[in-house]
Amino acid sequence: MGRNLQNGVRLRPVDLARGHGLSTQAVRNYEEAGILPAADRTAHGYRTYTPLHAGALRAFLALVPGHGHRTAASIMRAVNEGAVDEAFRLIDESHAQLLEDRRTLRAVESALRDLDPATVVEPAPSAPGGTFIGPLAGRLGIRPATLRAWERAGLVRPSRDARTGYRVYDEADVRDARLAHQLRRGGYLLEQIAPLIAQVRAAGGLEPLETALRDWHGRLSARARAMLTGAAELEAYLRERG
Repeated sequence: MGRNLQNGVRLRPVDLARGHGLSTQAVRNYEEAGILPAADRTAHGYRTYTPLHAGALRAFLALVPGHGHRTAASIMRAVNEGAVDEAFRLIDESHAQLLEDRRTLRAVESALRDLDPATVVEPAPSAPGGTFIGPLAGRLGIRPATLRAWERAGLVRPSRDARTGYRVYDEADVRDARLAHQLRRGGYLLEQIAPLIAQVRAAGGLEPLETALRDWHGRLSARARAMLTGAAELEAYLRERG
């Protein structure tokens, strides 16, 4: 860092802030958080920055879209503390999470493809507007106890028959049970399936989910590209630090 400080270029907090569309307070906060190296001070106590600090700020802002604010901050702190291997580990973790998110997306798409319309469970005559647990479990090839476990995990939300108190699964419950069944067959845990089922419900069914899946693809691709941009800026900053 010393070599960079001797190049004679001095930047005020406002110079650094304006160049990146930030407030001077944000720049000071980033320095205090360890995202930027510590600044020198004038005789009157004012901060002075250098091109090295500008490089650190560029690297951090480029890392945020791909890794998130918290991880990007941790990466920069590690670099500024000389713990480069720790920074690389954090980056590896982000890439691993992105890969896991891609696998989850493929699993959901596969599960949707496997939801053959021919396997739709018809409502049982004895359960107006739905079907009871026995017929549904039988059509899915699972035990009623499994459906009860899925209910406890929030994967299905059957109502109760007013007369008998039995569980009644409507069309949306049947859809959720079939999707959960496909994902379980793919090796996914209940806690991994629950947020996916929630997305189906939020989308209003399987058809609207197709748009959500396309958006999901777009977000993953954008994240991957942002990681490349962040890596380039971080590499430039590492070179500046020598």
